[in-house]
Amino acid sequence: MGESLETAGDRLPYGPWMQSLLSPLRSGFRVANRWVTEPIYRLGLGPLLSNPLTGSILVLRTTGRKSGLLREAPLGYAVVDGRVVVVAGYGRDCHWFRNALAHPQVEIALPGAVLAGYAEEITDPQLRRRAFRTVVAAMGVVGRLTLPDVDSADDARIDELADAFPLLAITPTEVLPGPYDPDGRFWRIPLGATVLGTAVLGTLWRRAARHGRSAG
Repeated sequence: MGESLETAGDRLPYGPWMQSLLSPLRSGFRVANRWVTEPIYRLGLGPLLSNPLTGSILVLRTTGRKSGLLREAPLGYAVVDGRVVVVAGYGRDCHWFRNALAHPQVEIALPGAVLAGYAEEITDPQLRRRAFRTVVAAMGVVGRLTLPDVDSADDARIDELADAFPLLAITPTEVLPGPYDPDGRFWRIPLGATVLGTAVLGTLWRRAARHGRSAG
């Protein structure tokens, strides 16, 4: 059996302050992902979560290697050479990373589309270095605070980091039905807003008309 993420975190090349935060951050992310991030993506509101602070975010959907059930993981990402690349921030023992290696057919919910894809670890040294730098940069302020030395790091340091935090590249294979389709959930929001706005404007117009008649 693999190590727990808490145990594995002890050997990840984070700084001391980040090491002390790994366990509480993991617990906090678990709650936030389940009740905030994942529902937002199902509604098609993913663009609201991508900003200079959090960077670019997707939801990776894998098949549990033991349970066979659908598993979801919100992750920072970048597009490198036409593939969607994510980094295992808790190391090689991340459940989603191990799931993807065991069952490479995955889904990714991007801010504007849902895609099927084939996942594989990036192992080519030159590509891995370039992809690692690109993904950390795409993670916004959070990425730079977590791994502050990436911008100035030499190749040896990037290799050390990429060994600890492996990269997964997803090659898109199919566009899947998603919340932006005509029958998707996203359209309930603007439709509801339109209906509500029309009702409010109608009420205001009727009041203004009554006020005009009474004043005359």
